Amino acid sequence: MSEASSEDLVPPLEAGAAPYREEEEAAKKKEKKKSKGLANVFCVFTKGKKKKGQPSSAEPEDAAGSRQGLDGPPPTVEELKAALERGQLEAARPLLALERELAAAAAAGGVSEEELVRRQSKVEALYELLRDQVLGVLRRPLEAAPERLRQALAVVAEQEREDRQAAAAGPGTSGLAATRPRRWLQLWRRGVAEAAEERMGQRPAAGAEVPESVFLHLGRTMKEDLEAVVERLKPLFPAEFGVVAAYAESYHQHFAAHLAAVAQFELCERDTYMLLLWVQNLYPNDIINSPKLVGELQGMGLGSLLPPRQIRLLEATFLSSEAANVRELMDRALELEARRWAEDVPPQRLDGHCHSELAIDIIQITSQAQAKAESITLHLGSQIKQVLLAELPAFLRSYRRAFNEFLERGKQLTNYRANVIANINNCLSFRMSMEQNWQVPQDTLSLLLGPLGELKSHGFDTLLQNLHEDLKPLFKRFTHTRWAAPVETLENIIATVDTRLPEFSELQGCFREELMEALHLHLVKEYIIQLSKGRLVLKTAEQQQQLAGYILANADTIQHFCTQHGSPATWLQPALPTLAEIIRLQDPSAIKIEVATYATCYPDFSKGHLSAILAIKGNLSNSEVKRIRSILDVSVGAQEPSRPLFSLIKPRTAVSWIQQWWNGRQNWKRKKEKMSSRLAGACRVPWRAVSTASIRRHTQVAPRPLQAGPAMGP
Repeated sequence: MSEASSEDLVPPLEAGAAPYREEEEAAKKKEKKKSKGLANVFCVFTKGKKKKGQPSSAEPEDAAGSRQGLDGPPPTVEELKAALERGQLEAARPLLALERELAAAAAAGGVSEEELVRRQSKVEALYELLRDQVLGVLRRPLEAAPERLRQALAVVAEQEREDRQAAAAGPGTSGLAATRPRRWLQLWRRGVAEAAEERMGQRPAAGAEVPESVFLHLGRTMKEDLEAVVERLKPLFPAEFGVVAAYAESYHQHFAAHLAAVAQFELCERDTYMLLLWVQNLYPNDIINSPKLVGELQGMGLGSLLPPRQIRLLEATFLSSEAANVRELMDRALELEARRWAEDVPPQRLDGHCHSELAIDIIQITSQAQAKAESITLHLGSQIKQVLLAELPAFLRSYRRAFNEFLERGKQLTNYRANVIANINNCLSFRMSMEQNWQVPQDTLSLLLGPLGELKSHGFDTLLQNLHEDLKPLFKRFTHTRWAAPVETLENIIATVDTRLPEFSELQGCFREELMEALHLHLVKEYIIQLSKGRLVLKTAEQQQQLAGYILANADTIQHFCTQHGSPATWLQPALPTLAEIIRLQDPSAIKIEVATYATCYPDFSKGHLSAILAIKGNLSNSEVKRIRSILDVSVGAQEPSRPLFSLIKPRTAVSWIQQWWNGRQNWKRKKEKMSSRLAGACRVPWRAVSTASIRRHTQVAPRPLQAGPAMGP
């Protein structure tokens, strides 16, 4: 090869051996004038592939003729330089041969050191030209013709093999400067990172300052570019390049760096949510695991965009802010609802029922909060569920307090009862939502539903209050008439209840049944109270059997009426008949068995209640009463009552009249003896001979004796 004649073509080392970065900057400025911005760095990702046979802008038209000159005798340095300047990558093979020839000459000796340096400088200058051409093609691989891209890749692969051979041979002893390894593959990867930075560094035209717009741009750019790499570059690049991994890692690092910078600032609620949404959901699911990329990226271990500790801090911030938002929204909804109550606004009617939007509003608030957290991760959704489970009971307690205040203050309002019914109906929506959407243990569910149960109970009490007042004097007739006309009295009670039932028609069906059960309980309870007041003492078995028959008939009437109108209280069915059986029986042992059975059905049946019933049986001795009462000292394995009956009847109420009667009787005896003594002294006769009529005429006070007349019935 002739080299001396090419000496004037090789630039000086300080000028010709310019760094690759400076060459790249010059090319970048030139490209910027031509394409106006960074949008053309990967513009072919969205423009499609080049048509087959279309010439590349980087390849001159006379390249084919120039290649023929390289296929003949070994080219001179001038010819290699000219070929490289024209972009002919075929010059790489002769250049490598020239480098090896120089290394062999240096190893053989006989060439001066100055000559070796001069020749090596020319070879390195040619390598700089080749490197710029090759890396220029690889920097914009989709703009190059496939054949030219393959040539550039082959040159890099060949240089990598030469680097490995040089590393295996070890450092030489010749006078040449060490130029290997050249690390062109590493330079290519650096160029990939710079190209990724350019692409990801662009900002969307609209909403450039809004983080969610920036995140959307980053995610869309990364996904589209990597899909283009997988579809169009991977088939052309050798496996050793790892082209998909190189681009994926570069884009991932830039994405992660940008999000890490954003996370350092004090973020608003929306930005915190968007940051977590991208880090935890959209990036791993819609990009890394997208259908076109999952097979390529799944095993690369790109990792998360943010470190775990920072993610946990962001999640804690998100949960705290969401809890505050939910609390504020629920309080605002309750405030608006309470304002409508106070302003006497009538509730809506839906399918014939009074309806309130409060329950729907609260359900939507909690559902949206949970859906928002689940849109990030299911784990975060389960975490916010625990937060909501702490917020809901507090809200329901506030709801109960506000409703109780309305019950006290709003009695004179026109729509008072309608709003009470609407709020009772609200409990159904709350209960259904909690049972269906909140898979929680039963004790937790009971804690949630507790305030609703109290609200419903207070509402029922309010709706039934007037009816209870109307029934009170009717029940007192049982005692005022000394049970002489029980059928007529009970008919009046049932008729009064029947006329008031339409007032509850706007309740939901399940609550009408519950209200009817509460009314059923009230009728049975009041009947037992009147029966237990002790104003009736029957000393003969016939009288007791007659009373038991009346009680059975009344019990059947009450049970039939309440069941017919929807009461599900089958548990109340044996309450009155069993008491009638206790009154009818005469054998103390049989009575004990009946009492034990009764205590099993109604665990809140106490000795005080039993004493009030046994007081009706005037033919029982004190010892027999004690033996019967003792059966309640024996545990019959009964559990605590799930539905109270006798606990609503205070034992002292059941026996207080008996105690008053007994005290009155003792006082009357003392007064009688005292007055008899005075009258006897005045009449000079024994005091026992003084008649009761005489005492009454003097005292004008006498208790009515408690006894059953011959025609008396219960």
